[in-house]
Amino acid sequence: MLTINGPEELKSWEGKELGVTEWMTVSQERINQFADATGDHQWIHVDVERAKKESPMGGPIAHGYLTLSLIPMFKDEIYTVEGAKAGLNYGLNSCRFLTPVPAGGRVRGRFVMKSVAAKGEGRYLLCNEVTIELEGSDKPACVAESLGMILF
Repeated sequence: MLTINGPEELKSWEGKELGVTEWMTVSQERINQFADATGDHQWIHVDVERAKKESPMGGPIAHGYLTLSLIPMFKDEIYTVEGAKAGLNYGLNSCRFLTPVPAGGRVRGRFVMKSVAAKGEGRYLLCNEVTIELEGSDKPACVAESLGMILF
């Protein structure tokens, strides 16, 4: 894991790749748990037999927002900022779901620090370009510009 030593070092990472996570499997169990947590039980995600028969993907796929929700977990695998009192999700500049993640598929996160903006009073707005890669696919599952506010 990369340790960024305080706000002074943050700026030096602008425009650089921070790292790539290990592969993780998106299991049908995780998909079902996400459906329960969000109330999104669309058959294409949770009805395995129907998805195998009727889905153009040939089986169940993960919710796009499940794929997106992996960003904080992946970020914690990639880097930490020493001296930060808190880090807050600040939203997204953009997000695209380019390839569906099949149940049992493996994904990983690739992070690039696009920008670091001092916002005063010990606050820094970070923009990470996050590419969630799908093993065996030429196209990523998701590409997002994720924003985080770091408080010192």
